[in-house]
Amino acid sequence: MPNIALLNNVEHKDLRVITRRGARYGDRQMAAVTFPAEFRDVQACYPIVFRKTTDGLGFEPVALFGFHEEENLFLDGERWNAAYLPMMVERLPFLIGGSGSELMVHIDLDSPRISRSDGEAVFLPHGGNSDFLERSSSMLLAIHRGLQDTPALLAALLQHELLESFVLDVELNDGSQNRLVGFHTINEDRLAALGADAVAALHQAGHLQSIYMVLASLSNFRLLIDRKNAAHA
Repeated sequence: MPNIALLNNVEHKDLRVITRRGARYGDRQMAAVTFPAEFRDVQACYPIVFRKTTDGLGFEPVALFGFHEEENLFLDGERWNAAYLPMMVERLPFLIGGSGSELMVHIDLDSPRISRSDGEAVFLPHGGNSDFLERSSSMLLAIHRGLQDTPALLAALLQHELLESFVLDVELNDGSQNRLVGFHTINEDRLAALGADAVAALHQAGHLQSIYMVLASLSNFRLLIDRKNAAHA
């Protein structure tokens, strides 16, 4: 269980954050939540798919890193081997939370990234925010704003019945079988069959670009399979 605390320069004046990547820092995950404003960067490296939210009532877009739980094919020792690191991964161990109407930075004190001697300083010696914390705060704000765009996109996809479940069966070079289940993608046939008014409405709302970014990202499944084969070589 995470140990979430409101970040402050008194109790946390000596905190540092380890920014190296690796399984021991919590990076062994198969996916991370993303959002429409990030799709352009994410689609350059990862497949974007949709999964059910934990309450089972809706969907959320995710960047996919592997084919099963706790598999991240982009980890190479203490390096993340991709040109772009999704913001929901990079922002850790920070979170954003509300205090009344004000947004505040929180931190998971039980994160393996927390240190008193190693990594980036969170606060300056006199108590001011470090450049690292300022960058992290800006990222949290971008995530917060970006996630607010997700419900409208999902509502449009559901309205036009564009989401469909899929199963991906992969046979690796060594003959082993892998199956990816539990995710949804965009039905291209239904998208192509939409009338001009529906397409125009999607475009005007800014959803059409997001949809095409998701579709473009699916070519990264080939790269993911290549990484899986390399890991089994």
